[in-house]
Amino acid sequence: MVPGKGKGKGRRLPLLPLRGLLVYPSMVLHLDVGREKSVRALESAMVDDHMILLCSQSEVNIEEPTREDIYRVGTIAKVRQMLKLPNGTIRVLVEGVVRAEITEYLSNEQFYEVMVKELPEPSVDDPEVDALMRTVLGQFENYIHLSKKVTPETLAAVSDIDEPGRLADVITSHLSLKIKDKQEILETVDVRARLEKLLDILNNEREVLELERKISQRVKKQMEKTQKEYYLREQMKAIQKELGDKEGRAGEVEELRSQLAEAGVPDKVREKIEKEIDRLEKMPSTSAEGGVIRNYIDWLLSLPWTKKTEDDLDLANAERILDEDHYGLEKPKERVLEYLAVQKLVKKLKGPILCFVGPPGVGKTSLARSIAKSLGRQFVRISLGGVRDEAEIRGHRRTYVGAMPGRIIQGMKNAGTVNPVFLLDEIDKMAMDFRGDPASALLEVLDPEQNGTFSDHFIEVPYDLSNVMFVTTANALHNIPRPLLDRMEVLYIPGYTELEKIQIARRYLLPKQKREHGLEDDALRLEDDALLQLIREYTRESGVRNLEQQVAALCRKAAKQLVSAPDSAPIVVDVDQIREWLGPAKFRYGLAEQEDQIGAVTGLAWTEVGGDTLVIEVTVMPGSGKLTLTGKLGDVMKESAQAAFSYTRAKANELSIDPQFHEKYDIHIHIPEGAIPKDGPSAGITIATALISALTGRKVSREVAMTGEITLRGRVLPIGGLKEKALAAHRAGIRKVLLPADNERDLREVPDSIRADMEFVPVSHMDEVIRHALLDGPGIAASGQNAGTTVS
Repeated sequence: MVPGKGKGKGRRLPLLPLRGLLVYPSMVLHLDVGREKSVRALESAMVDDHMILLCSQSEVNIEEPTREDIYRVGTIAKVRQMLKLPNGTIRVLVEGVVRAEITEYLSNEQFYEVMVKELPEPSVDDPEVDALMRTVLGQFENYIHLSKKVTPETLAAVSDIDEPGRLADVITSHLSLKIKDKQEILETVDVRARLEKLLDILNNEREVLELERKISQRVKKQMEKTQKEYYLREQMKAIQKELGDKEGRAGEVEELRSQLAEAGVPDKVREKIEKEIDRLEKMPSTSAEGGVIRNYIDWLLSLPWTKKTEDDLDLANAERILDEDHYGLEKPKERVLEYLAVQKLVKKLKGPILCFVGPPGVGKTSLARSIAKSLGRQFVRISLGGVRDEAEIRGHRRTYVGAMPGRIIQGMKNAGTVNPVFLLDEIDKMAMDFRGDPASALLEVLDPEQNGTFSDHFIEVPYDLSNVMFVTTANALHNIPRPLLDRMEVLYIPGYTELEKIQIARRYLLPKQKREHGLEDDALRLEDDALLQLIREYTRESGVRNLEQQVAALCRKAAKQLVSAPDSAPIVVDVDQIREWLGPAKFRYGLAEQEDQIGAVTGLAWTEVGGDTLVIEVTVMPGSGKLTLTGKLGDVMKESAQAAFSYTRAKANELSIDPQFHEKYDIHIHIPEGAIPKDGPSAGITIATALISALTGRKVSREVAMTGEITLRGRVLPIGGLKEKALAAHRAGIRKVLLPADNERDLREVPDSIRADMEFVPVSHMDEVIRHALLDGPGIAASGQNAGTTVS
């Protein structure tokens, strides 16, 4: 807007603000006036000399404009005609006379009234202006040809105008411009400058119109191409139908295109599928490769690319579900609730990789299923036991006959969502051979930084696994490669205590087996002492799988009895009934010796199936100092036996042992159950104690079991798996356990019920072990009578 060029007194006129409209001098047009102030301004003009000032508003949607909302330069117009319409508005015919600038707003509450200064058209006689006029006319002609919005008759009428200022005004009024651009022409009083601005505007409009035409032509060509393809496809269908091919390949392709249109796949995957569909379309229906391509397209379309389930982030509900499905297992449950809490706070969290490690039958697999249930996610399980081929994980390349995606992609298809709980069961049972290393192929799957672009050899496009919550299970960690283990968060699930087994049997196993065997809840009742006997004498395990089998056996016996005698009373299973139905006890509860023995010590061992007890026996016989080790011992355990032997020789005088015993006697160290391989350093103090007992003739307390590694100087070093070993000792009826002092901190992992029922004695040296384990008695150095005594 050009500011007022003079503050002197001028002409006094009513003002009519225009919305979305601008009037130039010499223009004649109709206006519809409806606002009260505008109507009163018109009435004032009609009373006076029919002259009124027309100025445009800067914003169209302002109903009551202020002086700041109205441009200062407008056009003085003469009202030629005024007509009241039925709807209350007034239609007027106005003719623009001359440009004018508002110099002052007068105080008038009825309507806008202003003082204006006329801006008359300067006379111009300049060849340059004539040249500008011709150029403007030429550009206007081009504009008319491109826009199709202005009639050719308008060009003829404009061409007859010989006044340069009026020519610029008339042409501008026919252009589709914004009010701001038209106002700029109106405010330009100098004719040469006005023509130059108009020429710039026409050049810009011409460029825009040419771009619009190119875009329109391109769209038209694309539409023609699509119509042509549709026509040709319809012809192909008709030909195939005449040939007896029914819908044929064309129908198949059309169906695939329809599925692709409905499938929510990423753009890159869409391009890949479209390319494969085009290949399929061009292939003869008898081609064998067509089936391969169709199978590939089906796989890409069936995978979930964007569909996901909303996580149920209600911590109380999740905790209730986990507690309903599993008894105990506090740490894994707590970890799942932590994941939910963080997910609720940050909204987006990469799926964690949890690894449940523990003996068979403790509920690792069913816990993963409960996690999915508590999150409200789909659950997928694949077993990796015995997998040797890398293609099982990454899939086969499509060049092979019968190629398929790997188990990961197959599992995602079965899940149907991008964020399931994915269980990789028995991850420690994988192996490798000439077909590759599947454990290495899992590195990308189980790395949160990489699995967002997991690459399967079959599908050939990256697949996002970052939303998946992976859960793995294993019985032991030493079989899992270290790089793979580093990507997982390990949660140990130890074996159950007797009290926990009783609760699990009552809450889960017995009701489940009753349902599966068709028994009513009150048809069979298992007494507490019978259940305890079942746990102690018919099962020996860390988990509850064998216990469930024995409960199932009781349910089968009860079902048979109920069918044979339908009217019989509810069956109550007591201790005698257990023996009658299941036969003699399979295990002797309490492996602890019935009496104190010489040369026999109860050791504690960790195995992949939980803790266990081992009785280490030592026999001393006259001979030449030969040391024999039997029981299928590993290298580490043999080295522990050698260390215990050397320690005993070094401490012979202090222990009242004949210093020459290694030359006079043969020593045989044996660990029963020879068919089972045994290894590890934690039997060091147990072997040393048995050896010292046999050589001194001092009995070993039957109530003591021990675990710990020994050094040549008699120091007791820490071991692993204390909780599992403590559970095994409790099952065996042991009352005192000697453990390395460095493992005392691990006692918090042992259940309170076990700690209350047993005594745990931390020891740091072999002297303390001997003091707690050996009873007083004669030694070889004193009597020599125990040499050659066989202890079994």
